[in-house]
Amino acid sequence: MENNTVYKGKRISVIGAGVSGRSLAELARKQGAEVFVSDLKKITEESVKAFEVMGIDWEEEGNTERVLACDEILLSSGISQDIPVLKLAASKGIPVTGELDFVYPYMSGKIIAVTGSNGKTTTASMTGFLLERSGAASMTGGNIGNPAANAAYEKNDFLVLELSSFQLNKVNKFKCDIAVVTNLAPDHIDWHGSYEKYVEAKANVIRSLVPNGHAIYQERDAKALSVPKGMGYPLSWGKPENGRKGIYLDRESSAAFICVNEGEMPLRLFGFEAVKLLGSHNIENTAMASAVLVLLGYGPADPPIISDYQPPKHRCAFAGSFKGITFVDDSKGTNVAATVTAMSSLEGSKVIILGGQGKGEDYAPLAEAVLKYAKSAVLVGEEKEKIASALDAAGYKSYTIVSNMEEAVEKAYMNAMTGDTVLLSPACTSWDMYPNYGARGDHFCELVKGIIERDS
Repeated sequence: MENNTVYKGKRISVIGAGVSGRSLAELARKQGAEVFVSDLKKITEESVKAFEVMGIDWEEEGNTERVLACDEILLSSGISQDIPVLKLAASKGIPVTGELDFVYPYMSGKIIAVTGSNGKTTTASMTGFLLERSGAASMTGGNIGNPAANAAYEKNDFLVLELSSFQLNKVNKFKCDIAVVTNLAPDHIDWHGSYEKYVEAKANVIRSLVPNGHAIYQERDAKALSVPKGMGYPLSWGKPENGRKGIYLDRESSAAFICVNEGEMPLRLFGFEAVKLLGSHNIENTAMASAVLVLLGYGPADPPIISDYQPPKHRCAFAGSFKGITFVDDSKGTNVAATVTAMSSLEGSKVIILGGQGKGEDYAPLAEAVLKYAKSAVLVGEEKEKIASALDAAGYKSYTIVSNMEEAVEKAYMNAMTGDTVLLSPACTSWDMYPNYGARGDHFCELVKGIIERDS
């Protein structure tokens, strides 16, 4: 862990004043740097007050050349390296440092880095929960709402970080002891420019492993991630293979296993019945979190502890039941792969609510999944016409287009019968109608509660 004089007297510019940007600015200021923050959007009143108290200068609604009057630029999470002011910085030779590289020297403890297209928040929070219940001194943060910079100078045995592709897009110094990649599927194509560049960013977490580190990932993603020989614990569905390292989910015995070392007998992690989360994808998430615990030297978590885990909201979460109809809030399903996973993992017939603001994805795979798993669909938001076109092309006609969430939930309820599941899993972001996916999920749950109270 570095001392706090490295940046004393230096001029630091931070681009982005969101949660991670503000924490970066505050950390740099605590180290004695002169800090200037620039954001393309309006900065919140809370952040402005914090900046004023700490003597941090700032600008909003645009990046001016004031950003360039510095010794180093720090990028907060989600800031593209292609913005004009950074091209000017490159021409002037001003070093640009990503969030993780800046914070890493001030972290302590073994780092478990969790990323993936879907399931990373559940897996990261569950890993933190299992460590905590095992008596470990740990912190869970990163893209999960507790910024990585908050871990600076904290004494932890373990640090669990949920990392987005944005954060991993620019890493050089950052290192981790265990890298978990829950899965790979198209996401944020509009930001990265291509699926290949998105995967390359995700794979940086594997490249960041310490020499004796461990990688946990889906067996199907091994080639894309280029996992070094001997470091990998691929996850697959099937019986444990004698002596082959990996994580196995055996449907026949309804249990998860890990083979820690080549030639050893597999160790039982848990029985599927211990997992109270909806969907088979959450069996995978639980297996990955449980494997981390074992690789860190702890035994498998007791089944009651696994059962006690409460997932973050809006991830295939139970939202209510009425007249034999189950309502599920998967508002966090903001890409095609997440929605396909939700539909395929939940049992029974489904009425699905789709739509929102798109990410530049192809909706053909979504349409094929709707054709296979949903009895009907309700489309809402900016992408409703594009999704409808994809459904038409797939020969699926059982859909309705509506103008708001109230109409969507009402229509889905009317189309559902006893034994059906009404699933909100939009395959799109919420930004056309809501400030975030949480607000969208909360509204869905409120509407479900209103229907149940009205018709009871």
